[in-house]
Amino acid sequence: MTLKDQITDDMKAAMRAKEADRLGTIRLLLAAIKQKEVDERTTLDDAAVIAVVDKLIKQRKDSITAYEQAGRADLADKERAEAAVLQAYLPARLSAEEITQAVHAIVHTLTAELGRAPTAADMGKLMGAAKGQLAGKADMALVSAAVKAALTQA
Repeated sequence: MTLKDQITDDMKAAMRAKEADRLGTIRLLLAAIKQKEVDERTTLDDAAVIAVVDKLIKQRKDSITAYEQAGRADLADKERAEAAVLQAYLPARLSAEEITQAVHAIVHTLTAELGRAPTAADMGKLMGAAKGQLAGKADMALVSAAVKAALTQA
């Protein structure tokens, strides 16, 4: 069963259980998936669906910050609830230590390719490689921080 099928089944279960908030969040997710499929004229695989979920969670986190700064705790709580529903569709995240190890492996590979230690100018190359390997498995903000730390140590 694909992740998209699981999301559709969860939507049906939320309908039957009359869970309006959860149902609304799942419908929003399915609409975002459908929009991406229409835009790209393709059927999304699990990795692409995870990328959509990741994007929606990031939007929720940004909204939570904005609502808290504006003193709107009610709206921030709603966004937190939506993020919690979306979080269930992401695979287990890598720990900070695992991210650091993966980034060091990528730095080592890039060092061998370049024949020199990577510098801050190589940040884009490192992030591109890291995104390819860690997308959906790790929070990209933590990956970015690990890459910056690795570059300052190199």
